[in-house]
Amino acid sequence: MIRIGVLGYGYWGPNIVRNFRSLGGCEVAMVCDRSPAALKRLKQAHPDQAVTTDPSELLTSATVDAVAVVTPVCTHFELAKAALENGKHVFIEKPFTSTTRQAEELVELAARKNLRIMVDHTFLFTGAVRKMRQLIDEGVLGDLYYYDSTRVNLGLFQHDVSVIWDLAPHDLSIMDFLIQDKPDAVVATGEAHLNGHVDVAYITVYFPRNTIAHVNVNWLSPVKIRTTLIGGEKKMLVWNDLEADEKIKVYDKGAQMNNGQGLYELLVSYRAGDMWAPRVEQTEALKVELGYFLDCVARSEPPLNDGVAGTRVVRMLEAADQSLKERGRAVTL
Repeated sequence: MIRIGVLGYGYWGPNIVRNFRSLGGCEVAMVCDRSPAALKRLKQAHPDQAVTTDPSELLTSATVDAVAVVTPVCTHFELAKAALENGKHVFIEKPFTSTTRQAEELVELAARKNLRIMVDHTFLFTGAVRKMRQLIDEGVLGDLYYYDSTRVNLGLFQHDVSVIWDLAPHDLSIMDFLIQDKPDAVVATGEAHLNGHVDVAYITVYFPRNTIAHVNVNWLSPVKIRTTLIGGEKKMLVWNDLEADEKIKVYDKGAQMNNGQGLYELLVSYRAGDMWAPRVEQTEALKVELGYFLDCVARSEPPLNDGVAGTRVVRMLEAADQSLKERGRAVTL
């Protein structure tokens, strides 16, 4: 039985507690939040749950084997470091840390103590992303040309991070999972309009072999859009996460060059075939992810979304920040 301590019961914490409590092989030993209102909500949902307002009580408790850090990113490093130093495995909300240096220190500490770190990249455990990875691995799309994502809505404005650090980790972690090549450089542009933090941003990521990725993140959109296009040599794919049923559509469409004898015979030909929607498993991604975390802890195996993967995402976020400050200069990774 793996005993879990949860730090933070704000926006995402209730989902973490609910799912851990529903899984076998673990128990939520303690939940910590400094807000009386948050603890009141917790007690209404789970009257039997042990709580504390002191993070150190949870972090040093002998009744806790693993800690879920569900707090603002500025607190991640200190809380995760304390958990690891006290011999606890760590599940940590995205983004992993505020800087690459912090992330690398936590990865080194966990390795030295033989402890697991998992970064909460929930989308990697959705049926849609798993299906896309399957299609790529099976060569259905062929060589990847581009990844193009729009992740926009009106709010929720964050008081401590920009829209890049709030929304882009989703797509950067998905890209890291789907595209096997490691990125070469990042370009970012954006502006802050309301509270001093960038609220509209465009990020371009360059990969070897002519693969390019583009992410549009925006807190000032009148509509909510969650759409990703992936273009491949053989087929193309559209993922609309707001669709209830056919979340993924694969198009047998494309273009290629025809080599003729003369200059004017070098023509582009187009292919327009069928569209099909593969079946996508409908499960709660967070529950799958937390179950996987428990398995990794029990088996002493590194998860696919471990601290190293989380560090790669933080490195891209830092590069995007640097590029944005310099109005779109390409920052080499």
